[in-house]
Amino acid sequence: MHTPLSPTPPRSTPAPLRPVAHRAQNRYRGAMRKSIAVLGCLGLLAGWALAGPESDAPDPNEILPPVPAWNGKSLSLVVPADHEWATPFEKRGLKTTPRYRETVAWLRRLADRSEHVQMVSLGKSDEGRTIWLVIASADKAFTPDALRATGKPVLFAQAAIHSGEVDGKDAGMMLLRDMTVRGTRAALLEKAAFLFIPILSVDGHERFGPFSRVNQRGPVQMGWRTNSRNLNLNRDYSKIDTAGVRAAVAVLNEWRPDLYYDLHVTDGADYQYDITWGFNGGHAWSPASSTWLKANLDPALTGALKQNGHVPGPLVFAVDAADMNKGNAAPTFGPRYSHGYGDLRHTPAVLVENHSLKPFRQRVLGTYVLLASTLKLLGESGLELRAAADKDRARRPDPVPLSWKKRTDGDAPEVTFLGIEQKLIDAPVIGGKQVVWTGKPVTLRIPLIVSDVVALEVRRPKAYWIPPAWHRVISRLNLHGIKMERIHKARTVRVRLSRVIEPELAKTPFEGRVRVKAKFRDVWRTQVYPADSVRISTDQPLGDLAVALLEPSAPDSLFQWGFFLEVLQRTEYVENYAMVPLARLMLKNKKLKARYDEKLKDEAFRKDPRARLRWLYEQSPYFDRRWRIYPVGREEEN
Repeated sequence: MHTPLSPTPPRSTPAPLRPVAHRAQNRYRGAMRKSIAVLGCLGLLAGWALAGPESDAPDPNEILPPVPAWNGKSLSLVVPADHEWATPFEKRGLKTTPRYRETVAWLRRLADRSEHVQMVSLGKSDEGRTIWLVIASADKAFTPDALRATGKPVLFAQAAIHSGEVDGKDAGMMLLRDMTVRGTRAALLEKAAFLFIPILSVDGHERFGPFSRVNQRGPVQMGWRTNSRNLNLNRDYSKIDTAGVRAAVAVLNEWRPDLYYDLHVTDGADYQYDITWGFNGGHAWSPASSTWLKANLDPALTGALKQNGHVPGPLVFAVDAADMNKGNAAPTFGPRYSHGYGDLRHTPAVLVENHSLKPFRQRVLGTYVLLASTLKLLGESGLELRAAADKDRARRPDPVPLSWKKRTDGDAPEVTFLGIEQKLIDAPVIGGKQVVWTGKPVTLRIPLIVSDVVALEVRRPKAYWIPPAWHRVISRLNLHGIKMERIHKARTVRVRLSRVIEPELAKTPFEGRVRVKAKFRDVWRTQVYPADSVRISTDQPLGDLAVALLEPSAPDSLFQWGFFLEVLQRTEYVENYAMVPLARLMLKNKKLKARYDEKLKDEAFRKDPRARLRWLYEQSPYFDRRWRIYPVGREEEN
């Protein structure tokens, strides 16, 4: 699930509003009532928990809202279980997903059999597992240069960034099979190429079991949301701490795909849609690309999915999961998230969210249709998307927007929403209410709460200067693919710096780091940058990304992710036996004396000897002039 805008590990529904246990009437056994009591459900879960990790998980139909029967046309995509190229998903009744080893072994066999498939290692995880990229090319173009030389549009899709959300892995395996050894979809590769990471969070994937996502209908067992260090990869795109996200970003840098998909499964609410997707709008960092996606991708996917028996729709981020009438949110995603990051670096990027309450087979087959129809569209008009992205990369907006807020001018627009009837019932076990979905389809008109008004923007500097001491920051920027010039001799530059005012450190870590918020005041200085400092021009395709990472006020800047904590600590102090006689000498300066006398009009300051000593020390030449100075300088236009 790709939950937006939360500074803490999010779930889109508050705990009291989790789906209550409920059964459709045709699933009743004997004379059991229409809904299972919450207390009884929790008792069952407690029993399973006490039984240990080897226990079987409860039937999802015992604890989740009722689900309508589904018999979509896309079921025809499934091959018999005894077919030579049946995927593990197909072999086991469309209910399970393979482990890492079985997945890799199946893909290796496919690559060995087909001259149009190759597997490339993107490096190792923290626990030593290889992160694999699968390349499917009718031209046998298995290097970035060779693939670019074909001129064909390229789709890059990654699955299992959250390893309980594995639909994309199984769908991608089926599609690769059909485009190559089986040949039923070979035409898709004639005009486009496919890059596929079947499992991005490989270590999280192997925390495998039946108790991963209680709010999801299958597979029977699955991986975990976070990696082996308990990091959520889809909060990592700006700080780039994890091996998985570094692998994905390396694909973006080296292979330069024309379209980037991140395949997820939702949580939070019940509704009719089974496959949903979205991207930042034309108001954000890549307006030309977003306009193309809205005009071309949305109708193509909608038509293909409907034809195959699915219910496509927009991303759903309920304002209140207990009452969909309050509206659906449409946030603008920042660069910590995959598709916000893609938008910022001008790689067209789409977040795909399958609905967790739909059956696993329905979600997997819907993802297959989505991927296949996308490749078809790219083959027909992907070069138009490439031209739009090139147009976005050529833009040099000034000021540069860094975040957006909700509209406040007038009522929110209303949209049609295909929902499920919901009720609030008493939940004595929690002393409150909880939402229940009855399974009855309803069509609603609800407000769409759009966040497309610029909340923060900064003027675009000509370049950034970073001293070599901040090599961790420089290495991160290198991983992002940002171009930089490393100087070999010291250089004196007039730069605009920032003094950090009132910094606030988060009380608890988030994603392995201590977040920092602060106010800032400009400070102009003539700085000597030693050899091995770097200069980063903003006149480059990733210039906007450089601004978002290096402007300390940006919500996902490296400063706010805690990469510059050292500048916040004081390391030199003063003793009053030395400062008092120094102060007497300093106050012979009439201008300083006047400022001091003005400060003394403040009674609290006048009665606080330590505050007076500290103020006098800060005016002395002994005070540390680098304290709370953010060390990244901006070179401005002359």
